[in-house]
Amino acid sequence: MERILIVDDDVTFALMLRTWLSKKGFGVETAGSVAAAREALTGGKFSLVLSDMRLPDEDGIALLQWLAGEGISLPVIVMTSYAEIQNAVRSMKLGARDYVAKPVNPDELLKKIREVLDAPAGSAAPEAQMLPTDRVQQEMRPRSAAPKGTAGRLNYIEGRSDASRRLYEYVRLVAPTNMSVLVNGASGTGKEHVAQLIHRSSKRAAQPFVAVDCGAIPRDLAASEFFGHVKGAFTGALADKTGAFEAANGGTLFLDEVGNLTYETQVQLLRALQERRIRPVGSNREVAVDIRLVAATNEDLEAAIARGAFRADLFHRINEFTLRMPELRQMPEDILLFADFFLDQANRELDKRIVGFDAGATEALMRCEWPGNLRQLKNVVMTATLLAAGEYITVGDLPPEVAAAPGDARTTAPLRDPADEEERIRRALAAAGGNKSRAARLLGVDRKTLYNKLHLYGIE
Repeated sequence: MERILIVDDDVTFALMLRTWLSKKGFGVETAGSVAAAREALTGGKFSLVLSDMRLPDEDGIALLQWLAGEGISLPVIVMTSYAEIQNAVRSMKLGARDYVAKPVNPDELLKKIREVLDAPAGSAAPEAQMLPTDRVQQEMRPRSAAPKGTAGRLNYIEGRSDASRRLYEYVRLVAPTNMSVLVNGASGTGKEHVAQLIHRSSKRAAQPFVAVDCGAIPRDLAASEFFGHVKGAFTGALADKTGAFEAANGGTLFLDEVGNLTYETQVQLLRALQERRIRPVGSNREVAVDIRLVAATNEDLEAAIARGAFRADLFHRINEFTLRMPELRQMPEDILLFADFFLDQANRELDKRIVGFDAGATEALMRCEWPGNLRQLKNVVMTATLLAAGEYITVGDLPPEVAAAPGDARTTAPLRDPADEEERIRRALAAAGGNKSRAARLLGVDRKTLYNKLHLYGIE
């Protein structure tokens, strides 16, 4: 009988997995720590080890290193989560035969177990031939999407925070409609990305997506940019020009920073949206247009209306549905998720193989307030990837404003105030990448106290 050793300190999960694998015909034993696993492996013969990465005394990496040091050639499948992507990659480099993401899919796990056990001695599972970084990041990435008609790399991820989930649920609701959408949010929060996602998820996805930066249009050329012009319409008009409305016909027109439009241009824009017809500058002909409008702003347009800087009728025309972009500081549990994703992009662009962020860099990323939001985080990760000399990005690779960010009391303060205790625990776990020992240190408590609190609040 093929025997499997399960190494996991979650007694309930280990028992459930042991029962299920036993019904599949395996002999199964469990160990709740690295020390217990060493003892079991020394005293018994096993066909495979199924080990969690997070264990009370040491981690799964330590178990792999011990196996290598003892010369024990035994296939290992590690169980990990997206927050521990660097550990998954490292475990593959240290000889783990495969990995499975938590929460575990039983059918997927059984498939991987059979692949490993049926493989010829000394060979790797077929998929393990891929570079560990590429493979882990490809398979463990959360819900992602790429523009229709493209293949390969995916260009965004959805966060797991409540704010992020709510945003993308609203996107999925409004995208199939023909409603005009106003995307409101601070700079760097990804307003144009959301506009493109709305287009790609709409019935107009096969038609053009045209973006116009309203803040960059010269006052005298606004009409030409939106509606086009004919040759000779004004000085410098040396040829006919197709405007944004006509270029986007049948598709989506995205007006970025719409609050920067002059009052005169607002009047022209409103007329075009109402009549669905435009007239190029200098032309006598009118062109029928069918566009879906998505606008974005970081301004309070209602305040602009109150001071007479923005037309109320245009506001209501472009604002049939509002999406409010959360700031990165409002989604602390997503910071490491986005950082890992931007690291994946930076590795490809810079042709590097950085595995992840060390503990110091991880804590610095979590402390930072990120006034520049996702754009700032992406730039920081790109720069740090370029500077990193080892496998991991360190605090020294981060810019001073991030590396020296003041500590966040919500993460580092001891557990004193019951009103926000649960929130601080969740932040500490996010900052520690799910490592309970590190989270306990961040919170200033011992591991046993933290476990009691996790049980109290029902935190997995």
